[in-house]
Amino acid sequence: MKIYKIPDDLRAFIFDIDSTLYTNQAYAFEQVDCQVRQFAKERGITADEARRMVADYRKQFAAEHKGSKVSLGNTLLAFGVPIEQSVQWRRELLEPADFLGRDEKLIEELKNLQQKYQLICVTNNPVLPARKTLDAIGISDFFPEIVGLDTCFKSKPALEPFETAVERLSKSARTEIKAENCLAVGDRYDMDIKLPLEMGMGGILVSGVEEVYQIHKYVL
Repeated sequence: MKIYKIPDDLRAFIFDIDSTLYTNQAYAFEQVDCQVRQFAKERGITADEARRMVADYRKQFAAEHKGSKVSLGNTLLAFGVPIEQSVQWRRELLEPADFLGRDEKLIEELKNLQQKYQLICVTNNPVLPARKTLDAIGISDFFPEIVGLDTCFKSKPALEPFETAVERLSKSARTEIKAENCLAVGDRYDMDIKLPLEMGMGGILVSGVEEVYQIHKYVL
């Protein structure tokens, strides 16, 4: 865990979902690879060829952007796959319940955080598979709102998903919540943490759900 900043007036958490609220390498791989395989099918190329295309583009992007990472949605967009198509593929292909199960430790952690703070998720997956993921883990009730890829049709680290999250937190709390009252938690600095910090939020980078279990020690 790396704590970049915890706001003085903390009121809300903005959680990433995948590889943050669960740790499952098989599902993390399948989420990406099922879309790459579908891209290969649409293009009439082999899955290995498509995997190389994605890997080469991401390597080139990092080289041209000081090591920054690029999301799969934006990678496919560069290959001519609209975000709307990425959304549809993910809705059809992702089945988190095949990989994930109820997490009692996480449930207890979120139960504690929810007593004091507003909670919301911002994910690069569409809302439907994101909700299925939360259901599979047993934490859906803690997150009445999810900002997904099909909410703004922009992939993190775009500004719009985070701005939308702040707006929805304020509406849910029925009081003004600003970016500086929020703490972003995620497993990828470039996607989940960098932009929120620039917006004035706090940020905690985790390597998986095992570190999420410990967040209460720093905020409660």
